[in-house]
Amino acid sequence: MTNEKAVAEKLLQINAIKLSPQQPFTWASGWKSPIYCDNRKALSYPYIRDFIKSEMCSVIFEKFPEADVLAGVATAGIPWGAMAADQLKLPFIYVRPKPKEHGLSNQIEGELEKGQKVLVIEDLISTGKSSLQVCDVLKASGADVIGMVSIFTYGFEIAENAFKNAHIPYYSLTNYQTLISLALDKGTIASEEQNTLLNWSADPANWTGL
Repeated sequence: MTNEKAVAEKLLQINAIKLSPQQPFTWASGWKSPIYCDNRKALSYPYIRDFIKSEMCSVIFEKFPEADVLAGVATAGIPWGAMAADQLKLPFIYVRPKPKEHGLSNQIEGELEKGQKVLVIEDLISTGKSSLQVCDVLKASGADVIGMVSIFTYGFEIAENAFKNAHIPYYSLTNYQTLISLALDKGTIASEEQNTLLNWSADPANWTGL
């Protein structure tokens, strides 16, 4: 399996993950958050990009060897899915949030045949809502969605329940708990900030900060 600590360390190294319990970020949902994750930064660092790609391919090979097609979630999941598909010599498609408003009005780009076993590649998982909507689009097109692999997950209970109810297994290369433990070991956060960060992950919708 993936080296969760090594992946988290690489993301912290390039500031793809920023921890700021004193001055929280505001997500598009309106949630206050002491963490901001932008894995797209890793695309600009060739050696880290290659490491993450290799870790992702290892998980795919180990957990989903039956996959016929990899499907990237637009936009952040597209490059990772394409790179993994290239390494594993698998077909690649990607799924838009909504159909194009011109041309063929495609929501799924690429060739997908009914009954094919599709593995979804995602950047990160928060509540799981948008990720599972992609799975619904693929299922509606006749795909057999066998699971999802992401780079990072916050590990929210709402996401765990959503994936369980959808009967879709998912694996992430690293996660919030591993990240916080590593940040504490490296002195990125102080010990008194650890509880604040863990309290947020337990109830992010109602967290208001320090």
